[in-house]
Amino acid sequence: MKVSIRTVLIGMLMGAAEVVPGVSGGTIAFISGIYERLLNALRQFTPALFRVLTREGIGAVWRQVDAGFLMTLAAGMGASIVLFASAIGYLLEHEQIALWSFFMGLVAASVFVVTRQMSRYGFDLLLAAATGAVFGVIITTVAPVELSPTPWLVFAGGAVAVCAWILPGLSGSFILLILGLYAAVIDAIRSFDVMTLAALGAGCALGLVCFAQVLTRLLARYRDETLAVLTGFMVGSMVKLWPWKHTLSYQLKDDGARIPVVEEPVLPGTYFNLTGDDPQVMLAAAMVVCGVLLVLAVSWASNRTWHLESGEG
Repeated sequence: MKVSIRTVLIGMLMGAAEVVPGVSGGTIAFISGIYERLLNALRQFTPALFRVLTREGIGAVWRQVDAGFLMTLAAGMGASIVLFASAIGYLLEHEQIALWSFFMGLVAASVFVVTRQMSRYGFDLLLAAATGAVFGVIITTVAPVELSPTPWLVFAGGAVAVCAWILPGLSGSFILLILGLYAAVIDAIRSFDVMTLAALGAGCALGLVCFAQVLTRLLARYRDETLAVLTGFMVGSMVKLWPWKHTLSYQLKDDGARIPVVEEPVLPGTYFNLTGDDPQVMLAAAMVVCGVLLVLAVSWASNRTWHLESGEG
């Protein structure tokens, strides 16, 4: 029961993170210690499952895909999106500095937690992390394209975006933003456009299963190198999370609301000169500390749970 409650809470944190363009649910999965379990469960969804179903029955399939874990995690994510999407939307509009500072502290502490999982350190790993950081910066600062939301493009966008969802430091919702599909997907969810949602779901399912296969093999064969690249992704994504930004371009939604897409990080003083708004430096610092403390608490709880499950505590 304790493990199930913990999984629900992790799912809720992942769902809340995914609502914010620029924050990855994969980061939450990583620091909470469920990342590899999640990958191993997702990679089981192959045609071979049909053979297991016909030979051993539904119970064997349930165990092989770790269905209880996946359903509990999905329930937490779904509940979080329903419960907190409006609140996070409000914070994005009215308390951006506090929200971005919190997530920046969360990601910064996550980098520390992930690097502790490496078994060695060296120049090759530093180079791998630098490569990941450069890629992360490029992805989070690239100018958006305008794509017509046809079913095939939504399918492809879902396959790409879900890969970002499972990667720490990259946001699936932000990938949809730079592909010009974010507004169309949000509108499809609101209007329950079955065709668009089916195309998105199919793309996400295919991308998730395929990418989980790749990541699982990389972690098995090149664990330290893969962790270094993922750490770099998180460091690079912090450009997007910087609390003080000057917006260079927006994406317009159908209701006239503007979604910032291309933003330039600036210093607090420059932010004040550009906007006339209080940079709230002390609030930002406090929220960074809150983000750091949350990560450390989640990491501590995860380690304690692992010891309890293994009989060491």
